[in-house]
Amino acid sequence: MKKRDIDTRVIHGRSLAPPPHGSLSPPLFQTSTFSFSSAEEGAQRFAGEQEGFVYSRLGNPTVQELEEKIADVENGEAGLACSSGMAAISAVLTSTASSGDHVLVSEGIYGCTYGFFQLMKERYHVDYTLLNMEDEQTIEQEIRPNTKAIYVETPINPTMKLVDLDMIHRIAKKYNLFYIVDNTFSSPILQRPLEHGADVVLHSATKYIGGHGDVIAGLAVGKNDFISHVRKASLKDMGGILSPFDAWLLLRGIKTLSLRMQRHTDNAKLLSKKLKDHDKVKKIYYPGDTGFAQHVLAAKQMDDFGGLISFELKGGKKAAASFMNQLKMIKIAVSLGDAETLIQHPATMTHAVVPESVRKEMGISDSLLRLSVGLESAKDIWADIEQALTTL
Repeated sequence: MKKRDIDTRVIHGRSLAPPPHGSLSPPLFQTSTFSFSSAEEGAQRFAGEQEGFVYSRLGNPTVQELEEKIADVENGEAGLACSSGMAAISAVLTSTASSGDHVLVSEGIYGCTYGFFQLMKERYHVDYTLLNMEDEQTIEQEIRPNTKAIYVETPINPTMKLVDLDMIHRIAKKYNLFYIVDNTFSSPILQRPLEHGADVVLHSATKYIGGHGDVIAGLAVGKNDFISHVRKASLKDMGGILSPFDAWLLLRGIKTLSLRMQRHTDNAKLLSKKLKDHDKVKKIYYPGDTGFAQHVLAAKQMDDFGGLISFELKGGKKAAASFMNQLKMIKIAVSLGDAETLIQHPATMTHAVVPESVRKEMGISDSLLRLSVGLESAKDIWADIEQALTTL
């Protein structure tokens, strides 16, 4: 049978078989452990000789359904659900790099990801290099004999810079490097890195996949063998598992992902044009802007341009704070992908942990703001932005 469109698969998954007892919604298996019919059955399950659930830290039916669905929509073999985006990132990285290894990292990554790489370097002797990944020669010059992996965000948080996924695949293949992509900003609706040669794709499912600001979660998708390795090593023993209830919330949220991403994107396109034309705005960063330096690349590897806009105001840090304080409807908050429009100041919020000199190298100025465009009427979002700009 022909593979169904992604808009259908976010609702039905790989199978159209109904849940138990004909329930339209997936059941919530809110249980910590599972009983066995006999001592022999328990022993066989622990030995891996019989399929079935043992303990919810090791697997749960609700969590498993989520893992299967995210693997399906990312066109991967297997999925892994974790208790947060950082739990997914740390589980994958600790399963990939060992003491003495080196990782190439795209510049401008999320602040806590930067913090985790620093922790890996200081405590576990896994070195890393933050790198502008605009051309192959620059990247290849930084590859060392002990380089193990390439870690990429695209679009990059919060500068919206892009990394050419096909180019990184060529380099990873040439030097036999493990290739990891954080796809949080796009969701699988707009971009699917596994189709561009990535070995693993990561999500902070807290964001677009959840979509309602009521759950913290992380997801990873890759080959069966690698995901199984991460599950049995880092996830099982470090314990960053997702609860069944949070998995159930994500299964609910993902059903509307296609519709939500379309609205987020449509609103962002309209707002980016208005921001660009406003005399109080110094510069905007949005892949859908035809003046954006990597607009052509965005059109090539993304199905659309997403719901995040970064922009700089004239007047620096003081103007940025004053603007945020004048907003009435838009919330000052550090997440993204929610129904509500959110705004934050990266230099003092999401990237405050990053040293100022490194932030500047990343392109994060004190006047930079990141807007997560919500699902409200674009007219109302702009009215709030416009009145706040007028006060500057």
